[in-house]
Amino acid sequence: MPRAPATVVLVGRPNVGKSTLFNRLTGTRQAIVAPIPGTTRDALVRSVNWRGKSFELIDTGGLYGPSEDPLHDLVAKHGQKAIADADVAVFVVDGRDGLIASDWDIAKDLRAAGRPILLAVNKIDDKRARDASAEFYQLGFEPVVDVSAEHGTGTGDLLDHVIDILDRRTVTGKPARRLVDAHGAEPTERCSETTIAIVGRPNVGKSSLLNALLQRERALVSDLPGTTRDPIDDVMTWHQRRFRLVDTAGMRRPGRVRGGGAVELVSVAGARRAIADADVVVLVIDAQEGPADQDAAIGGEADRSGRGVVVVANKWDLVKTADSSFVTRFDAELTRKMKFLDYAPVLHVSALTGERVSKVIETIDRVAASRRTRVPTPALNKFVGDITAQHPPISPGRRQVRILYAAQTGVAPPRFVFFTNVATTFHFSYERFLVNQLREQFGFLGTPIRLQVRRRAG
Repeated sequence: MPRAPATVVLVGRPNVGKSTLFNRLTGTRQAIVAPIPGTTRDALVRSVNWRGKSFELIDTGGLYGPSEDPLHDLVAKHGQKAIADADVAVFVVDGRDGLIASDWDIAKDLRAAGRPILLAVNKIDDKRARDASAEFYQLGFEPVVDVSAEHGTGTGDLLDHVIDILDRRTVTGKPARRLVDAHGAEPTERCSETTIAIVGRPNVGKSSLLNALLQRERALVSDLPGTTRDPIDDVMTWHQRRFRLVDTAGMRRPGRVRGGGAVELVSVAGARRAIADADVVVLVIDAQEGPADQDAAIGGEADRSGRGVVVVANKWDLVKTADSSFVTRFDAELTRKMKFLDYAPVLHVSALTGERVSKVIETIDRVAASRRTRVPTPALNKFVGDITAQHPPISPGRRQVRILYAAQTGVAPPRFVFFTNVATTFHFSYERFLVNQLREQFGFLGTPIRLQVRRRAG
C-alpha cells in the first residue's frame, strides 16, 4: 500500500496572508484573496514540488479570529484536524502588525498540537515588517523565515526548511529530534562548497600557501611583489568536503596602490571582492616582518564583512630558531595590532617546507562550521539567565537593564537579538562581555558575532 504524502498546513490569524502564500507556493490562484476575515472556508489542498520532493500544502479556513460565518464551528473543526494530522505547521504572522496577543494564543495551540513548526513572517517587503521581524523570535519557534507572499521573497528559503524537516522524519512518520552538541548548539548542514580567500600584503607567501594546500604548483611564485594580479581559484577535497581556494593580489596601503597604476588598482579591487564572496578569509602575515598596520587594515575588512578569519603567520621556518620567547612576543604584538580579531585562530606555518600546513585546512573547516552554528532558543535563554544573574547588563546611560528574551536571528556570521526592558544598546564593555561569553559557551571559533539590542514594547 503506497505511503500517504507528507502534509504541510498553513496556520495563522485572519488577513496575515495565508491564502496569498498558498497561491505563491503552489503556483496557482486556487485560494481567494480578499481583506475580509473568513474568506477561506474550506481547507484547500494542493501539491507542492521542491528539490525533487513533493508534499500536500493545506490552507486552513477561518480557524482563528472572529467570524459571523454560520459554518464557523465546522470550519474550525476541519482546520484543527488538519493541524493534528500534519507533518509540519507553517505559522504565518503579519510583520506589518508586529507581534500581537492573538499570535501568542495561536502559538499556545500549535505548541499543544506537538507538530514541528516553522514561523513565516509575512509582508517583509514593507519596511515596518523588516523592523518588527525580530520580535517574533519571542514566540519560541525556530526557524523563523522572512517572506513576502505577494512578491515571492524568501519563499524558497521557507520551502528549503520544510523539506529539511520532512527529510528528518523517522520511519514512523514522526520528525526526528534535532541533535545538539554538549553546549546546546546545533550543528548545521555544511555548505556544498566552502570558499576561502587567501589575502595579505605583497610577498607574504599567499601563492606558496595555495600551492602547499593543493600540493601542486597552481600559482606562479616569485620574489617580485605583484606577481599575482588576477584572483586565482582552484578546488580541493578534504575529508569528502570541497574547498574553493582563491589566491588574491597583495593589498598595499591605498596611497601606494594609487601609485601602482591601473593594473594594481584592478587587482586590489579583485582581492576585496574575494573577501566579500568568501566564507573564510585566510590572512597571511610574514613572520619575519611581524604584523603591520596594513595587515590590521585587511583583517578589519574581513571582520566588517562578517567573514570567518584564520591568521597564518607564514615563513615560520625562518624565525623558529630565534630565542624561545619569540613566539610569545610575536603573538603579543599580533594581539596588540589586531585586538578586534582576538577570536581568530593563529597558526605558525611554513608554506615552503609544508610545516603545519595541514592544520590550515583543518582549522578553516572548523571555522566554516562554527560560523553556521545555531544555538536553540531555550539553551540561549538559559545561558543569558545564568550570566545576567551574576553580571547584570548596563546601558550607556548606566540605567537598570533587564534582558527579557534572546534569540539567534541568523548565521554566517552568527547574529543575536536581545530584548530588554529599556535599552536599545548596551555599554560597549558589556557587549564585549556578552560576545566573549557566547564564544566560551557555544564555540564560534574564528567568526565575528553580531549583536542587536531592542526594547520590547508593552
